[in-house]
Amino acid sequence: MAIRLLPPVLVNRIAAGEVIERPAAAVKELVENAIDAGASRIDVTLQDGGQALIAVVDNGGGMALDELSLAVERHWTSKLPEDDLLRIAALGFRGEALPSIGAVSRMRIVSRPAGADNAWEIAVEAGRKSVPVPAAHPPGTRVEVRDLFFATPARLKFLKTPRTERDLAVDAVRRLAMAYPAISFTVIGDEERVLLRLAAAAEPAAAVARRIRLAALLGRDFAENSVEIDAERGGFRLTGLIGLPTLNRAAPRDQYLVVNGRPVRDKLLVGAVRGAYQDVLARDRHPMVALFLDGPHEEIDVNVHPAKAEVRFRDAALVRGLIVGALRNALAAAGHRASTTVAAAAVAAFRPAAGIPAASARRLAFPLPPPTPSLALAESANDFLQPTEEPPATGLPLGTARAQLHGTYILAETPTGIVLVDQHAAHERLVYERMKEALAAHGVARQTLLLPEVVELDETGAARLAARAAELAEFGLVIEPFGPGAVVVREVPALLPGLDVGGLVRDLADELAEWGDALALKERIETVCGTLACHTSVRAGRHLSPAEMDAVLRQMEATPNSGQCNHGRPTYIALDLAEIERLFGRR
Repeated sequence: MAIRLLPPVLVNRIAAGEVIERPAAAVKELVENAIDAGASRIDVTLQDGGQALIAVVDNGGGMALDELSLAVERHWTSKLPEDDLLRIAALGFRGEALPSIGAVSRMRIVSRPAGADNAWEIAVEAGRKSVPVPAAHPPGTRVEVRDLFFATPARLKFLKTPRTERDLAVDAVRRLAMAYPAISFTVIGDEERVLLRLAAAAEPAAAVARRIRLAALLGRDFAENSVEIDAERGGFRLTGLIGLPTLNRAAPRDQYLVVNGRPVRDKLLVGAVRGAYQDVLARDRHPMVALFLDGPHEEIDVNVHPAKAEVRFRDAALVRGLIVGALRNALAAAGHRASTTVAAAAVAAFRPAAGIPAASARRLAFPLPPPTPSLALAESANDFLQPTEEPPATGLPLGTARAQLHGTYILAETPTGIVLVDQHAAHERLVYERMKEALAAHGVARQTLLLPEVVELDETGAARLAARAAELAEFGLVIEPFGPGAVVVREVPALLPGLDVGGLVRDLADELAEWGDALALKERIETVCGTLACHTSVRAGRHLSPAEMDAVLRQMEATPNSGQCNHGRPTYIALDLAEIERLFGRR
């Protein structure tokens, strides 16, 4: 078959397939155009999830008659003044959005520049455009897209339910609204239902305006339980808010990343966030973050994806290092702070128990007996739990220990309430942080076992451990092959006497099987240290003396990330006296 030029209408439909794969993509492109036009107010209307109607109205710069006709042609744009694809300062730049949308829908554009006597209207149906005609419209632009994909009915089969498509479109607006707090956004759905309404931030300070906008979008919990990020490196600046580890989600849907004002879903950035939270979150949990990265345009290539959803950095390592370092420093600076949602969940758990049986109520009415004298801790625990004189509760964030409950929880009194500490989770974090410090400073000291311990494994697991023996020795664990399906452990970290050697070796073998050969143990320092710490921490059921309990509290106050264990679970719950009084009907 002879080579031939594709018809313009077909070319536009191919472009539409790349750029406009669903209503949310059309909404995103139209709202980006409104932002590029300098709008301070953008209103979006959706009917039937955007399939029946998408209307975007803005008060931006508008288009004159000659511009309106060119705007619906492919590759006509006002956003590349110097024709330099390495210096893209606008959200849109290819000139494909409007002709692509018009190729698969019935589109109508009405626009009026500021100072013009009247507006002009143009229509495009399945790629065929009409002659512009005069119209009535205030300064700004209105774009109506009706019957999306009517010209390509096969595409309709790939759309999800109207509600799902509507939610995706609203999310596209939310991501853009996050980056532009000075613009007001409204999204109206079927039956005039308001799906999103965000007022323009009146606060002139950019950081304050952004915090207000993020609180409106992500909720008060995020605003109250997040820490600020502000770091620079190599011409790039990273700002935003990140949630405390104890405020997490089962899916990464609440991770928002904006590069030079452009919301993106970039694997490098997502991976950097994951790496930053690696030692404070379990693998199946995800943090809440809203990050804004600004850098030189020539260092960032935004022309790598048809929908502009991904970017590429000239120096990817620099950007990843900036993100990981800034987030880890901010989390460490948060110290023992834990999310207030932990306490809220605890209070909520108590409320259904309002009808406590009378017998239980009588038991609770008596004062608790003095704690039973505790057993002495092993030498390993003494390294972290040095007894101290009991200080007054005033001025101590985690208060003064008053009792140990069920051999598992430390009950402490603060000036404004109580704190309940999970002793195993807390000590696990303390051991973990001490191991990391020792490894970074001078390596982990080793202690020879009086009787070497043989650990039986499957043949493959034993071989994996033997192959990494030199690296494991740097962590203080010395092993040797012992036949085809076993290893012998001769030395363990001196920090960790009383170690469950067999359980530790089996866990490490399982983790090596998961990582494969791609990563060195040094690159997984958090995981290795966390595994070691978990196998040696103070266990539930271990009785502690009052001095030892207070030592745990003081160590937590001085240790980074001590508000959660290595798996992201909270190490303590703090309850205000006011909350407790409400539970008992005193308020």
